[in-house]
Amino acid sequence: MNISRIGDPSINMLENPGTTKPDVKVPAGGKDFTATLKDSIAKVEDLQQAADQSVNDLAVGRTKTLHETMISVEQAELSFRMLMAVRGKVISAYHEIMRMQF
Repeated sequence: MNISRIGDPSINMLENPGTTKPDVKVPAGGKDFTATLKDSIAKVEDLQQAADQSVNDLAVGRTKTLHETMISVEQAELSFRMLMAVRGKVISAYHEIMRMQF
């Protein structure tokens, strides 16, 4: 290996086992997995807060109907369940990678 290429981000981890970070390219105009995950968590949190507000509006007699309240609560619950399913898959994939032998 040429010494001048050390630290070159175009070198793949498999070609240079001494590197600590694999070569990951984000598609043009796309987001990486971490940013996507953070955005998803923020959306779930927003839906949870909207559901809480809907329940409060219903309790104090504002214009929300029971149907609208139940829809917002179910949307929040469904999005939370989906987030937990993705979390489970990520943890499962992590454990599988840790079991691999190089």
